[in-house]
Amino acid sequence: MILSTSTIFSNISLAMSGSGAQPGSGGILQGLLPFLVMGIAFYFLIIAPGRKKQKDHQKMIDALEKGTKVKTVGGLFGTITGIKNDCFVIRISENVKVEMAKDCISAKVD
Repeated sequence: MILSTSTIFSNISLAMSGSGAQPGSGGILQGLLPFLVMGIAFYFLIIAPGRKKQKDHQKMIDALEKGTKVKTVGGLFGTITGIKNDCFVIRISENVKVEMAKDCISAKVD
């Protein structure tokens, strides 16, 4: 009786596994557990803080009013002189006023 190498290797692998179980019978949960843990970590480390920062920024934009000193995303400092639907009128110099989108305001300057 002649044994092939594949039969020998399969017998060795079954003997080493100890239980005679089929390979890959660890269950779906065991295979998906690392991905589930990475997904939860990704949410708490990246998505949740980003949402909180976005909500805080929107709350700050909604609270701005005339006379408030602000800093824009581009680094310009100015004072709000008017508020329109989707933009602010900002005085950046004595006779210079510009209209800026509300999203372009990065911070309130005290």
